[in-house]
Amino acid sequence: MRLRRVAGLALLAAAFLTACSAESTPTPSGADLQGRTFVSTEVEGAPIPGGGPLTVEFVGQDRISMTAGCNRGNSTVDLSDGTVVTGPIATTMMACVGDTAGADEWMTSLFEADPAWTLDGDTLRLTTSDTSVTLVDKKIANPDRPITGTTWVVDQLISPTAVTTSVALETAAPTLLIGDDGSVSGSTGCNRMTGTAQVAGDKVTFGPLATTMMACEPDVAEVERAVLGVLNGETTFTVDADRARVMQADGDGLGLRAR
Repeated sequence: MRLRRVAGLALLAAAFLTACSAESTPTPSGADLQGRTFVSTEVEGAPIPGGGPLTVEFVGQDRISMTAGCNRGNSTVDLSDGTVVTGPIATTMMACVGDTAGADEWMTSLFEADPAWTLDGDTLRLTTSDTSVTLVDKKIANPDRPITGTTWVVDQLISPTAVTTSVALETAAPTLLIGDDGSVSGSTGCNRMTGTAQVAGDKVTFGPLATTMMACEPDVAEVERAVLGVLNGETTFTVDADRARVMQADGDGLGLRAR
């Protein structure tokens, strides 16, 4: 009788612990994906043409955005019942060259198959009958670079109406380094520049920058003027992984990549 009672108590304790464990680890819902971006780290099945990666952004409650290395797709999304069900996927129309030519078709085929999804912390898995993709939260896979202590290379010139690049910009490759002590150094693409800056959150206020006085080719001189025009006074400096933008209030700015 006593042994039976002890066994019964043990079963009750096990059931209680199981219930507590279930309560402490609730099943993820679509809300756990909202506002997050995931980047693929592994693909089982047909590989992504061009190597990818697949980047999936859950923009809001019912919107999704994705790219596999070429065009970006956007659609509505329903995440209930453990599947990713999109509406028609609208993509940008950039030409995909080389191995990336099949990336868009691979991407749309994946989502048209209504993949099942599971979330384990920062790891998302999308699974169809013939493909399984493992993705990691972008902030873990590719964290934001710090504003200070990072050498940034200017690869875009931004105006209120356009984002442009050029052979002159690619060749000149202006650089910017803001030290932890507020010192500024780098290159305009032609001349060296030095100065100071105050960093407060995403606000960076540049003091007057001094430059060397080398003569520049006309197209490089234009790049230099654009760089110095933006790195002047108060700017907004936003970082997304290894990309950044420095923007003036009037809409002029620079697109940067971490080196």
